[in-house]
Amino acid sequence: MARDFDELERRRLAAVKMFEKAELNNSQIGRRLQVSNQTVSRWRKQYQAGGKQALRKAGRAGRKPKLEAGQLDRLVDLLKQGPERQGYETPLWTSDRVGRLVQREFGVDYHAGHVWKILRQLNWSPQRPVGRAIERNETAIEDWKKVRWPALKKKPRKRAGKSSSSMKAG
Repeated sequence: MARDFDELERRRLAAVKMFEKAELNNSQIGRRLQVSNQTVSRWRKQYQAGGKQALRKAGRAGRKPKLEAGQLDRLVDLLKQGPERQGYETPLWTSDRVGRLVQREFGVDYHAGHVWKILRQLNWSPQRPVGRAIERNETAIEDWKKVRWPALKKKPRKRAGKSSSSMKAG
């Protein structure tokens, strides 16, 4: 669930108004704003140290993206053209291929795992090629599964008869 940073800031600034009135303690403020007593205590310390500005939102969380919105739009256009247009023989966009495309077009180097996150953000998914050999013999595989595998598979041992004991449960 995404956090609503505007709402969080609104709560902190509402707490500032209550601090300034000095009518309520931390627990009462916390109940009104639906936050813990410890959170109100932290806000009060921040307010005392830096004023109202200390409780304003800090901006975006995390590292800034390496690709700008326009570059992401360009990436989508390139993806729509297909991998064959980029010199690949098969029509599959793998994370590695997209990563190389991003490196070549925008000069940004991403790990294949992060490329997957970018593709998800763009409502795309990497296409994983099926790792099957061209020489694969489907008939022989089915035969092996139906005939050979059951012969090799271990069968459960037959159970011995019930044991009896002179000991009584209980």
